[in-house]
Amino acid sequence: MTTKRYSKISIGLHWVIALLIFSAFPIGLYMHDLKLSPTKLHLYSYHKWIGITVLMLAVLRVLWRATHKPPALHLARWQEVASGIVHGFLYLLILAVPMTGWLMSSAKGVKTVWLGIFPLPDLVAKDKALGHILSNVHTALNYTLLVLVVLHIAAALKHHFVDRDDVLLRMLPGK
Repeated sequence: MTTKRYSKISIGLHWVIALLIFSAFPIGLYMHDLKLSPTKLHLYSYHKWIGITVLMLAVLRVLWRATHKPPALHLARWQEVASGIVHGFLYLLILAVPMTGWLMSSAKGVKTVWLGIFPLPDLVAKDKALGHILSNVHTALNYTLLVLVVLHIAAALKHHFVDRDDVLLRMLPGK
């Protein structure tokens, strides 16, 4: 018998990653325009810690999804296709956004130290021009992720309140 709900692991990864992204995005916006100070440096560290954590959890989530079939959707074909496309881009972005942040830090010559304890290797050599390009890419990907997350939330709410189906309930924690 196939359950209509996602597994507890899928639900947990979904919500933890979502909460981390909802934390990292406003921190990133706020810290960007601060003058150099201990506060700015702390916020950059927290932002990087969150980003690397999202990256690690996203890799786990992709591996879990690849080995565990999600519950079947019973929607119009166009909605299933649209859902698949949006979810594919969401997965891509939750991997690409932290990767571009890590690449950008490497190119700018700023070490990434996860949780202030574990130094991560630089992914590229220090290169100011590349750092600037990666900064722009990181920003663009973040705003693209924001748009897709808003679309994702709007679709879930539409299914719940307008269509009155169980699409949202499949991913909610609890019963």
